[in-house]
Amino acid sequence: MARDDTLAGVESRTIETDRLETHLLESGSPDGDGEPIVFLHGNVSSSRFFEDVLVDLPSRHYAVAPDLRGYGDTETKPVDATNGLGDFEADLRALLPELDLEPPLTLVGWSNGGGIAMRYAIDNPEAVRRLVLVNPLSPYGFGGTKDLEGTPCFDDYAGSGGGIGNDEFVAGLANRDRGEEGEASPRKILRTYYVDPTHEFDEEREESYLTGMLDTATGEKNYPGSAVESDNWPGVAPGETGVNNAISPKYCDLSAITEVDPEEKPPVLWIRGDSDQIVSNESLFDLGTLGRMGQVPDWPGEDVFPPQPMVDQTRAVLEEYADVGGEFEEVVFDNTGHAPHVEVPSDFMRELQSVL
Repeated sequence: MARDDTLAGVESRTIETDRLETHLLESGSPDGDGEPIVFLHGNVSSSRFFEDVLVDLPSRHYAVAPDLRGYGDTETKPVDATNGLGDFEADLRALLPELDLEPPLTLVGWSNGGGIAMRYAIDNPEAVRRLVLVNPLSPYGFGGTKDLEGTPCFDDYAGSGGGIGNDEFVAGLANRDRGEEGEASPRKILRTYYVDPTHEFDEEREESYLTGMLDTATGEKNYPGSAVESDNWPGVAPGETGVNNAISPKYCDLSAITEVDPEEKPPVLWIRGDSDQIVSNESLFDLGTLGRMGQVPDWPGEDVFPPQPMVDQTRAVLEEYADVGGEFEEVVFDNTGHAPHVEVPSDFMRELQSVL
């Protein structure tokens, strides 16, 4: 199924691979003299969040932004969390030959998409020209770790996974709620956490982004995923299916990117906003932070379950990456939240084009 409401210069189509039917947005021409770029969106979002970027890119570059499984207009299939982000990476690996793209490629991964980009580079380093990581998932996943080495707070990784999702938010997605009421309504989350709260959306673009969120498949096999009971705080641990389990540190460890052969290590551009509330050292979506704030009862304390140092973990891994033959650059935008490509598109495009 193709969209009929894309911005000028952006095409929409669906491609059937041997894994699933994948919808994507694209701009430019595969025959141009630029280079192919693949944009990977984050959790509870879709290719719509990169649509303006595809418009702004010089047409000599061929740019593709697929909807991941269970998101946007791509087919909904279960996510096997036990191989981390492996389902998403395999979907991408099946898609690219159908586009006749000649590697190596530039991968631009935002949030969870950054994790998928890292996973792809670990498994297929020769196919990646460079990585652009935008407010990426920590190499040690989301939730349940307490230091730069990704040490789990508990052996069963309690406090991460499908059981820590917000029920009101998930219900809002399932009900396609476009309203403004409620602290955890999808629109409220978009305005407050996806961007710096001071950001003002263009009205039409906000509606498109909201649609991109509402097009998320919900349930135990997709978002947020399954959970099991735990004797450890807060009483839930990761299950084996669904997106939030796929990014739990129980299954997701991307620190192996440092082990890629030095001859094949792609250069990394790490872009982030300084006021990101989702991926940060004190994420407001991390139970360590919420427990310390008194929002989740019976928090066991800083020694047992501190906020996950997500940004510091990413920097530590990338510094090791550079020490063993790779290279990376960190760019931080002021007064910018979780989505620099949406909030400061000109600054984002300048940095992206500087490495193309």
